[in-house]
Amino acid sequence: MIKEAYKLTATEALALCAIGKLTSVELVKSCLAQMTATDDAIKAWAYLDPEAAILQATECDRIRKAGLAIGPLHGIPVGLKDIIDTADMPTARGTPIFRGRRTDHDARLVELLRDAGAVIMGKTVTTELAFVHANETRNPHSPDHSPGGSSSGSAAAVAAHHVPLAIGTQTNGSVIRPASYCGTFGFKPTRGVVSRTGLLQTSVSLDQVGCFGRSLADVALLTDVISGYDERDATSFARPRPDMSAGAAEDVPATPELVWFNLPFNDRLSDDAKEGLDAVLDILGPQVTKMEPADTLSNLVAVQARIHEYEICKHQAELFDGNWDEISETLKPVITRGRQITQAEYEDALLVKASAEKFFADFFLEFDAIIAPSAAGEAPTFGTGTGDPIFCTLWTLAGLPCVSLPLLVGDTGLPIGVQLIGPAEKDNRLLRTARWLQTQLANAAE
Repeated sequence: MIKEAYKLTATEALALCAIGKLTSVELVKSCLAQMTATDDAIKAWAYLDPEAAILQATECDRIRKAGLAIGPLHGIPVGLKDIIDTADMPTARGTPIFRGRRTDHDARLVELLRDAGAVIMGKTVTTELAFVHANETRNPHSPDHSPGGSSSGSAAAVAAHHVPLAIGTQTNGSVIRPASYCGTFGFKPTRGVVSRTGLLQTSVSLDQVGCFGRSLADVALLTDVISGYDERDATSFARPRPDMSAGAAEDVPATPELVWFNLPFNDRLSDDAKEGLDAVLDILGPQVTKMEPADTLSNLVAVQARIHEYEICKHQAELFDGNWDEISETLKPVITRGRQITQAEYEDALLVKASAEKFFADFFLEFDAIIAPSAAGEAPTFGTGTGDPIFCTLWTLAGLPCVSLPLLVGDTGLPIGVQLIGPAEKDNRLLRTARWLQTQLANAAE
């Protein structure tokens, strides 16, 4: 038995299982033991059924011993954000309104995970309706701090070594920011790569699926598994997906050209985050072009908010009207504001969104990636909110692939991520550039 198997990345665990040095049952039991030891303090899980997880793992081991076909995540534990439907587990969506809620179906991405042999461990805590009001999860690096939102439990579960992989979603900054705060890899692929069928809908235009892992190879592998066309999803596209794993393993054919935008809200960066990012930019030197973007680019922050607030009020109108007393005081003002947005204002915002998508399509003809903060700095103190998502907003609005790399450490020892953003539907190229960046910085540190 591998000692401390819970510390393995998914890629490492798969390699050991392939040569018979680790079983899925051993891996799952090791992860469950780590949960037992630490989750009372972290509170990453909304639902967990250890017996069901061990039964899944036992079946995976039986299949392997029988010499039957196995999938790319065979026997690997995965956590699901608690807005993702499963037939065999409740999906409470971070609110008492849906406590004990059951469905008779799996989300499309869960079907793909099961087909790939993954062990679905349970549901990770999310914020209320995957929006602004925090729930109970704490940062594994310091329980006095937030793990971010809204994919708080997924990021914390991976950072705490409860599972090697977890699924989250991002409508503004809900994958990249928690990954930064918790010191994990976070990856949000191009909008439309992963189906959202069977997930809570807060914004049909903006909701996107992402994932957490402890290596670049892991988030690439997980994304490959859950990718695919789904005609039921309005943003899903019927074209081949990029090969994420190939991209994460490739060397760059030429030194990438990166861009840093001097945006007006860069002054929200903490001193330690700015110092760390400046050091990264210094190492990269002439490979980074610093640019003063037009004001219209920073104005996209308001456009994202308008679309998000209008659409959640539209999609969840019946829920809000029928359960107003059970909605948090944090969310109520957002709903009130969203209900004041007119149809004309909303349609104008959608037109601006489309123009932003075109702008970036043209922009990336000259550059490989944008380098940017993942978050404003270290995780905020627990109870003061889930942090500022503004360093993710523009890229989410445009549906671009984004990856957060756990490269920096703040003044109090908490992690700070560095974000790379790439061209739409060229996620493999973005991951290849991310691999190059890791190598450059590792060589500079030697």
